[in-house]
Amino acid sequence: MSHGRAQSALLVAVPEAEPVVADYRLRFDPSAAAGVPAHVTALFPFVPAHEVDDGVLERVTRVVGAVPRFRYAFRTTAWFGDRVLWLAPDDAGPFGELTQRVWREFPDHPPFEGEFDDVVPHLTVGHDQPLDVLRGAEDDVRTRLPIVGTATEVVLLAQDEPGGRWHRRASFPLSPP
Repeated sequence: MSHGRAQSALLVAVPEAEPVVADYRLRFDPSAAAGVPAHVTALFPFVPAHEVDDGVLERVTRVVGAVPRFRYAFRTTAWFGDRVLWLAPDDAGPFGELTQRVWREFPDHPPFEGEFDDVVPHLTVGHDQPLDVLRGAEDDVRTRLPIVGTATEVVLLAQDEPGGRWHRRASFPLSPP
């Protein structure tokens, strides 16, 4: 999804997942090698990186700041077909609410460019690998669940150039409970 311009994304980083999924993500998810941490996407693609200005940052601050911090847990793996292995949050609701709120504020940027009728909050472990390879990763990851933490912020990542590395550009705190 390069489109000839550097992109940006809003996500909830899940640092507690790194010890469990980092090695698999580096091997089976190119975004990890490009600098994207383990995460649940709030909105991608977001505003093109060169169009993120103070006004955009203020709008995201306002929208995200209205959402309370929340606990999350990932206790199960799941699949999109036989191509994408992911971790399922026990309660996808708070992640979905973040996506809906940000999308309402930025209606020209539908989640995943409107490719999917239903946006499913998830943490990708790997994709587009032989099924037996992903199943092996799944077997190992399952032995290391649950992953538990608290979402306290949404992170804005931006590419340095089209198709390039991703960098943390800003973070937006969720409201205290």
